[in-house]
Amino acid sequence: MGFLARFRGKKEEETAEEKQLNLGLDKTRQGFVSKIFGVFNGKEIDDDLYEELEEALIAGDVGVETALEITERLRKRAKTDKIKYASDLKEALAEEIADLLGQEVAPLALAKGELNIILVVGVNGVGKTTSIGKISSRLSKDGYKVILGAADTFRAAAADQLKIWGERVGIDVIAHQEGADPAAVVFDAIAAAKNRKADVLIIDTAGRLQNKTNLMNELSKIRKVIDREANGALKEVLLVLDATTGQNALSQAKVFGEATGITGVVLTKLDGTAKGGVVLGIKSQYDLPVKFIGIGEQVEDLQVFDPQSFARALFMDEEEEA
Repeated sequence: MGFLARFRGKKEEETAEEKQLNLGLDKTRQGFVSKIFGVFNGKEIDDDLYEELEEALIAGDVGVETALEITERLRKRAKTDKIKYASDLKEALAEEIADLLGQEVAPLALAKGELNIILVVGVNGVGKTTSIGKISSRLSKDGYKVILGAADTFRAAAADQLKIWGERVGIDVIAHQEGADPAAVVFDAIAAAKNRKADVLIIDTAGRLQNKTNLMNELSKIRKVIDREANGALKEVLLVLDATTGQNALSQAKVFGEATGITGVVLTKLDGTAKGGVVLGIKSQYDLPVKFIGIGEQVEDLQVFDPQSFARALFMDEEEEA
């Protein structure tokens, strides 16, 4: 049974999250997937076909390096498996994309019985503060006691936005006035987390990329405070990226990766883009695990990223034809 066909019959077993994922990836299926699969319709297997596929993958924001890698993999598969017809390459392409995504879910690295700190970074406007609110809600429902630290003191109303989320999900927020030293906020947030015996402290940070040196210095100060006041507690550095920005998201992954040592990615607004190939670029080009994906406005629409469920949702329309 082929890759596309083997998911037949699973629709009856879908969970609510899987149904929401299928719905959330509708634009990506109509745009990215239909375009790359459309390359094979009525075509000969030749260099022109592979060039057209590369262009379609790049247009879907998988990144140039990843597009070249996928195309090269497909060339080898066509020779190894003696594939004669271009339409049969759909199956091989789906398998290669699923293989690039990987098999394993990458959960948050949280330890029981001790304070866990999650540092959240990303440029303004990507949905960073909203993602923090949704992650904290999920953790709270899972039984963790969570505190939020509003260390983005440069963006107007950033702390207020975080406080609104805190009130909505019943979580304390430690904040200073606008323009305060972010490292001082982190210091107080750690003290509060210890005193209140919190399991998880999630720290929001400023998202300025105009001056990379300032960004690195600021984040370095924050990490020094964490190392001094709660050595070993920093378990995750999550980069929040907006899927609708495509190639800009990939360039942000590079800059923040150099500045902070990212452990995972939160990819927001996937439901609003036809270029969901950015997930492949992040995984393949930077080897960063995608930990959460945003596929809607509601709290429950921030889902733990399951690579194989994602692949199944990407190709669900194709399985009808397989």
